[in-house]
Amino acid sequence: MKVSLFITCLSDVFFPHVGQSVVEVLERYGVEVDFSQAQTCCGQPAYNSGYHKDARKAAKHMVEVFGDSEYVVAPSGSCVAMIRHYYPELLKDNALWYKRAKAVAEKTYEFSEFLVHVLKVDKVDAHLRTTATYHHSCHMSRGLGLKQEPAALLSQVEGLRMEELPYCQDCCGFGGTFAAKMSAISEAMVDEKIKHIEETGANVLIGSDMGCLMNIGGRLRRSGKEIQVMHVAEVLARGGTK
Repeated sequence: MKVSLFITCLSDVFFPHVGQSVVEVLERYGVEVDFSQAQTCCGQPAYNSGYHKDARKAAKHMVEVFGDSEYVVAPSGSCVAMIRHYYPELLKDNALWYKRAKAVAEKTYEFSEFLVHVLKVDKVDAHLRTTATYHHSCHMSRGLGLKQEPAALLSQVEGLRMEELPYCQDCCGFGGTFAAKMSAISEAMVDEKIKHIEETGANVLIGSDMGCLMNIGGRLRRSGKEIQVMHVAEVLARGGTK
C-alpha cells in the first residue's frame, strides 16, 4: 500500500515533527509513504474568506498533485474536509475537473480515520505515561463526522489515562481567519476552552488539527500554564512499550 502525505500548511511551516510522526506510524504498519514537493495550501483560507476563484485555482493544483496517488493522508481533519466536501463543489462546472476532484476527495483521509478504517488498526504499539484529554476540532467532528477514531487509538496507548473534556464539542476559537478577524471573541473562546482543560487535571491536550493545537497551545504558553499539546500522530509515534 502506498500513501501520499499531504502535510498541510501549519504542519509544514510550524510543526514538521507532526508530519514525521505520521510517516513513522504509517511505515510501522508497512505503508510506503511518498511526499510531493509540489503540494501547496488546500485553499481553505481563501475559500472561507470568499475568494472562491483563488480557492478554485488551489483545488485544481492539488488535484493535479495527488491525481495519481493511491491514498492521500493528512494530519488535519480541517484540510481533509476542505478536499472532500468543497473540491467537487468548486469544480462542478467542468465535468472533467469535477470527476478528477471527486476521485481525489474519495481517496483522501484524515490520519486516524485512515488507520482505523483503511488499515484496520486494532492494536497500537505506543507508550505515554500521563493524564491527557482530547479536543474535538470542529471540522473533523462536524465536517467529517470523526469522533471515535482518535479515541479508539488513544485508548490503546500504554500508560495513557484519558479524561473526558467538558464541553468537548465547543470550538476553541481558532476557526482559521476567524481568529484574526474576531480576535476578542476568539480569545474569550480559547480561554473558556483552557478552563475546561484544566478541570480535567490533564497534563497533555491531544488533538487532530494543528490549527486548534497551535491556538490553544499558544494561549497556554502566554498564560504561563504548563499543559503540553500533542497531535495524535505524535502520541502514536512514541512506539514500543516500556
